[in-house]
Amino acid sequence: MDCLRRSWLLAALGGPLDYHCRDRARLTDALALGDQQLMRALAGRRRSQLQAQYAAFAAADLLPGDGRVEDICHHDDRFPRRLRFPSAPRALYVATSARRLHELARGPVVAIAGSVRASDYGMETARSLARGLAAADVTVACGLEDGIAVAALAGALEADGAVVCAMPGGVDVIAPARRRSLYQRLTRRGCAAAELPCGTPARRWGQAASQRAIVGLAQLTVLVEAQDNPRELAPARLASTLGRAVAAVPGRVTSPLSAGTNALLAQGAHLLRGPADALELLPAGGPYGSSRAGRPAARRLEPRLQRILDRVRAGADSPDRLRHEAGDVGELLCALTELELMGLLARGDGGRYVPLDPQPVARRASPP
Repeated sequence: MDCLRRSWLLAALGGPLDYHCRDRARLTDALALGDQQLMRALAGRRRSQLQAQYAAFAAADLLPGDGRVEDICHHDDRFPRRLRFPSAPRALYVATSARRLHELARGPVVAIAGSVRASDYGMETARSLARGLAAADVTVACGLEDGIAVAALAGALEADGAVVCAMPGGVDVIAPARRRSLYQRLTRRGCAAAELPCGTPARRWGQAASQRAIVGLAQLTVLVEAQDNPRELAPARLASTLGRAVAAVPGRVTSPLSAGTNALLAQGAHLLRGPADALELLPAGGPYGSSRAGRPAARRLEPRLQRILDRVRAGADSPDRLRHEAGDVGELLCALTELELMGLLARGDGGRYVPLDPQPVARRASPP
């Protein structure tokens, strides 16, 4: 009851928490406060009214889910053990199964985060990384937001992988609505979770707070693209605070979208080039530690295809820039098409080619 009351209180304090989310450290400190302390700090003139409502709270006051939502609190044995730090959510509403969340949280989990205004390079890298991790039976944890997170969710689902998605509002409130189809797919393969009651609109602070659930569930947090500002680097900072591994994907030194990830690398974050690097960073001693078992296999290519793929990776991302690699333009275009069909290249904006990491897709049985 107390944990559900906590989730009600957070929803009631949405406005003040939105103000606090301008400073991620301040928001984290606020979320670590007890209920009475939180009301004294944030309720302002509404404090007496809110305290009366708090004292009269009953679980029946919460809007019920659609029958596929279960609530679970940190007193329950099924509550993820990694979410037991001071500022962590104390209760979660899970679609579609709390037991499914428990099973996924017990295994290897990698959080993938980054800019909502990602480049083609960042989107394809996130998609490829998540696809490779999912093929190795690693759960991918993300938010349901544009850019890197959505690309990673899509990549994991392409490999029929398991995903955990943290929602910024109620678990039944899909915002933006264009993500409804993706949400339905991810809840079939994994689960979505929120700390706010069903029916609660997404809040600005909820987007920031959902990151601590994603990072908290994971042994490794990967930033694919991020600008050098506190908001986009927040997942990495939180992971470091919790003593979890942090990795970053290098990017062009001239790109603002890579300034944050390049800064993390300069500060000692692990350099990540693909799924194999992520698998090496997961805790040793289990099936996903430093053993080479389960690592994605490299694909052998014909020399002509390998030559073109290497040139694209080096920055020659259009047919015009690749002409000297083939004596015939028709042969070049056929080779590019072959690489696309193999899943090694994809088309970005303006018809530019973006390299993908080759990943074998291992189909897994559907969850019970």
